[in-house]
Order: sequence, then structure tokens, then C-alpha cells
Amino acid sequence: MTAWRLLLTRPAEDCAALAATLGEAGVQGSCMPLLHIAPLAVSEQQLALARTLDRYCAVIVVSKPAARLGLDLLAGLWPQLPALAWFTVGAATAAVLEAAGLTVHFPDGGDDSEALLRLPELQAALAGAAPRVLILRGEEGREWLAGQLTARGVHVDYLPLYRRCLPDYPAGALLRRIEAERLNGLVVSSGQGFEHLRTLAAQDWPRLARLPLFVPSPRVAEIARQAGAQNVVDCRGASAAALLAALQETPAPAS
Repeated sequence: MTAWRLLLTRPAEDCAALAATLGEAGVQGSCMPLLHIAPLAVSEQQLALARTLDRYCAVIVVSKPAARLGLDLLAGLWPQLPALAWFTVGAATAAVLEAAGLTVHFPDGGDDSEALLRLPELQAALAGAAPRVLILRGEEGREWLAGQLTARGVHVDYLPLYRRCLPDYPAGALLRRIEAERLNGLVVSSGQGFEHLRTLAAQDWPRLARLPLFVPSPRVAEIARQAGAQNVVDCRGASAAALLAALQETPAPAS
């Protein structure tokens, strides 16, 4: 896998951690964060939802920032959290909640909403009368998951905690980085991450669209293909292990 030289686009802290893991496997990772996490000011809506946490049968936390900010918000309102079922899409987010003493369920077979919905623990939590679910997230995201739950008769509320912003880079910075470091692959961790990649690429997107693009799910893969990406690799997960497995199965482009 040492032939791979990848552009990594996660938020800064996660990007550095992923680069270190890839480096141990002999893969070069160049960090260019395309998602900046900006916490939202605490609103009355947030407080109202957090104060009524005990009316939900399940809480779904979609990301590490949502986990960290959600725990901070709840700590000021609940000296002891009520007994309910906690769920995440992946192990990394679960680890943040587990460090706070919570029992968390997440799918082993894929870091996506589809795998989460198949979890027996989630199905059991939703089996009661008039189930209610709270989703901790950013300003947007996981609409498909909420739609699937609503279609099953579940009442879904969102607790928005942060905004994902595109950091300020000069025009042409993305292509210059790729050419200067001879990068031969791109990695995004979400649909919004891909949209920020395309926005920053601007007029250079047709050239970058030819590079292998590693994405975390079939849904993000479809978004990328519709935008013109020519070589999309679905890692079926956002973890470093999922990316490494996909790299192992995908030949690096010739230099």
C-alpha cells in the first residue's frame, strides 16, 4: 500500500489521527481539513429537548463532535442521565460516550445508517408504544435515517449542536497541494465533506474528478458519481480500518 499518497479532509484533530494511523501502514496522508466544527450557541430549543431526555426510548449520536457537545450540554441539566438506549453509527463516536460511562450500541458490519437500522438493540428499543428518538447531530445530516424511522411510526427530534464550515483556503490551494505532493487519491468522510471538496476545487474539479475518491458509504458514493467523480471507492465505513481495507483492495494509480 506504500504507493498510495492520499489527501485527507477530516476535521483537523481527526485528520491528524488518521494520518498517523495510515503512516504506520506505510501510506502517506496529507492533511487538508475541509470541515471545521463550530459549536452552536445554546438555544432555548436545545435546552428544551435536553431537559426532556427521559421521554425518549433511544438517543442516536451521529459523530464525535455531537457526542462531546451533547455530553457537555446534558451534564449541566442531568446530574444522572436517565436510563435509555444510546446508539452511534461507528465505534469512534461510541468510544466518546463510553468514556462517560454510557452503554452504547453500534453496528460492527458498517459505519452507516443502514447498518444501524438493522441493529437488534435498536429494533428492541423501538418496539414499545409511541416510540420517540432523539438524534444528536450538526445543523444537518442523517435525514435519510430520520425518514426511515418516521416511516416506521417513530417520532424523531433533532438536537443540533454544531455547524460544519469550510475553512478559508485561497483559490487553487487544493490542486496546488495535490500537485506539489504528487497525491494520487482523495478521502472524504461524509457527504458534506465531499461537497466542501468540490466547492474548494471549483474550476479544477474536472481534473480532480479523475483521481480515486474514497468515501464512507453507498449514499456518499452516489453523490460523488452524480457530481462527475470517475473512480469512487466505497469503503463501507468511515474508520481507518475500513479505509485501509479498501486501499488494500484497490491498486494505486501509476505514477
